[in-house]
Amino acid sequence: MLSQLEQQKVLECIAAAEAATSGELRVHLEAQCEKDPIARAIDLFYELGMQATEQRNGVLIYVAYEAKKLAIIGDQGINACVGPNFWDSTRDLMRKHFKEGQLSEGLCAAVTEAGTQLAKYFPPRANDQNELPNQISFG
Repeated sequence: MLSQLEQQKVLECIAAAEAATSGELRVHLEAQCEKDPIARAIDLFYELGMQATEQRNGVLIYVAYEAKKLAIIGDQGINACVGPNFWDSTRDLMRKHFKEGQLSEGLCAAVTEAGTQLAKYFPPRANDQNELPNQISFG
């Protein structure tokens, strides 16, 4: 799936993206997805406690790599500010890399793009804290 070096690269991308926004980003990877990827991502969003941010601005990037499914889920604070197609550019960028067999590059590109998009609505605050751990979770 991802080597230790690739995991570290993705974690560094998360930290860099979060430096530009008060939003919180997390990545979840698993091999298979037995249901709709959006429904699975929503379940994971709550299982991982992603809703536990003050501004409700958490984002989960979900990838079922063997099933070739993915979803990007933003919390209600983000959804109140943006349109229904907000994550399309992030999704498309990720897919482009995945089609070339570049999982870590696709994740980094998606995390960076998500951070850039979030910064427009949720810039860093003076007292900004990392509300959720920067991590990749695995299913």
